[in-house]
Amino acid sequence: MLTWNKEIIIHAPINKVWNLFELDQIQRIMPNVVEHKPIEIKDGVVGSTYEQTYKEGKRTETYIVTDTEYENTEQKKHKKVEFTLAKAFKIETAFTLIQLNDQSTKFIYTGQNEGLNLMGKTFIKLGSKKRNDKVVDDFVELVRTEAMKDS
Repeated sequence: MLTWNKEIIIHAPINKVWNLFELDQIQRIMPNVVEHKPIEIKDGVVGSTYEQTYKEGKRTETYIVTDTEYENTEQKKHKKVEFTLAKAFKIETAFTLIQLNDQSTKFIYTGQNEGLNLMGKTFIKLGSKKRNDKVVDDFVELVRTEAMKDS
């Protein structure tokens, strides 16, 4: 299993950062997600499902994303999602924002990628931790950059 936990400070108000995780803004921080459409939206968000299509190079994957945790207060915003990719990987990611002051937000990005079958487990074992760390670092930097554009 591959796990990650990255924290950064973003010099932008919490609501500006949180807005990037809305349906109509998601492609700003996840440019390879070419489609993200709701299937079922639940009251309280938890249990809501979305069909997401991801494109990398010529490969396109479509999968169902489920909201498993959700919190939205003035001081803290949190969303955890999970999905199965290519019947080989179970992926969970969480985005947590904590307001430090009117112009600063702590962004915590955590997750795990678990191989579900021999192919998935082998791929994770052979995969580079350094490469995964770069993907995580690039994502949090993109969130920071996009949030600061709006501030």
